Amino acid sequence: MQFMLYLIPVDDNGRALEEMNVFLRSHRILEEQHELVSGKNGTSWHFCLKYLEYGVRDNSNRTKKVKVDYRKLLDDKTFMRFSVFRELRKQIAREEAIPAYAVFLDEELAEISKIEELSIAKIKGIKGIGEMKIKKYGERILGMYKERGVEKDAQSGKSD
Repeated sequence: MQFMLYLIPVDDNGRALEEMNVFLRSHRILEEQHELVSGKNGTSWHFCLKYLEYGVRDNSNRTKKVKVDYRKLLDDKTFMRFSVFRELRKQIAREEAIPAYAVFLDEELAEISKIEELSIAKIKGIKGIGEMKIKKYGERILGMYKERGVEKDAQSGKSD
């Protein structure tokens, strides 16, 4: 992080102001402080800008997440169940006005999809799914899944 100082006289012809605007457009400003100062040399605006260069980020603690292609990772029958669970998750997320990943992650849905005979107890055993998710969404997603009659279609390999 760096600092830049600008003094722009009140009677500036626009040159100093344009110079500062060029700087503002080309840097990520983190903080700005300004003050109108009157002195023996006239009145001017004093700006202190705390900034980062665009494109310069500290990503040392971040790891890039690789997108998983579940169509390749899962067999056809399991992928069909996975797709149904994603639709159900989307419906719940829409109803509750929350992001879909807050209901279940794709990784969790893929694990749920691998379970042949679905039950709350089996869903509880999946990494990342705790009591809160089970309490909020477990019965609901299980009921919606059974209600759609997808279990029979998934076993026979049919899809809608």
